[in-house]
Amino acid sequence: MKATVGSAMRVFYQPWVRGAHHIPATGPAILASNHLAVIDSFFLPLMIQREVVFLGKSDYFTGKGIKGKAVAAFMRGVGTIPVDRGGGRASEAALRTGLKRLTDGELFGIYPEGTRSPDGRLYRGKTGVARLALESGAPVIPVAMIGTNIAQPIGKRIPKLVRIGVVIGEPLDFSRYRGLENDRFILRSVTDEIMYSLMQLSGQEYVDMYAATVKAKVAKGMSIEEATTPTTSPTAAPGGRPTPPLAVPEPSEEEVAEGKRVAGEALKWPGSSSDKSEAEAADEPGETKPEKD
Repeated sequence: MKATVGSAMRVFYQPWVRGAHHIPATGPAILASNHLAVIDSFFLPLMIQREVVFLGKSDYFTGKGIKGKAVAAFMRGVGTIPVDRGGGRASEAALRTGLKRLTDGELFGIYPEGTRSPDGRLYRGKTGVARLALESGAPVIPVAMIGTNIAQPIGKRIPKLVRIGVVIGEPLDFSRYRGLENDRFILRSVTDEIMYSLMQLSGQEYVDMYAATVKAKVAKGMSIEEATTPTTSPTAAPGGRPTPPLAVPEPSEEEVAEGKRVAGEALKWPGSSSDKSEAEAADEPGETKPEKD
């Protein structure tokens, strides 16, 4: 996928990434991301070296017709784990599947909000991510997707060309709460800490309501403003803390240049003269193989 669809995405969107070094080279980790658009699940795996799989709503796997089957095949191909967002045993089974992946030392991605943001703001996190962290002992790495909601607003199928960013924060260690995964107050506290980190990384305004609840109200005819009123004080952040100064991250000149460079590399045909390996170049007449430390 990275070599085919990924190359096209790099060429057209020239995405940028910050903080990729926070993802460990080996071992388990939970990537907890904000969720602005369907393409979040495309760009985040593209911009990191290791393989990561996400939970995805079960509707992606049950579509009818050619389109439905194609979507289901794609989701299975990239390792998406289907989850019934109605809760209960089905949701628990999906989290158990994620736990097994972490036990195997792999990366697991999750959207704590449970669904896409209806308006680009950050919504209250569900506690499944906290339970996974406490049961597995794996660190939680907050990830902020930048610009995907502009490229692909809800209802838009084909994303428009907007530069996409991925900002990866420092790992969060919750080992101090190990063994307390059944304490709902601890689960809420851990989840709020994760959401606070996401708010700081993304620069999003926080709404202390579940996104699914707001979407249900909007589906009944309410406006977003009506559906999110009343909420907590505008100054409240996750956990009721004061909101720090927020700003949506902008790529640096170096990050933009790197995105362009990688896009240029993606345009090269394999085996072209510009793609020649160091070993091949060193073996050519008149050239000396460089020494390495």
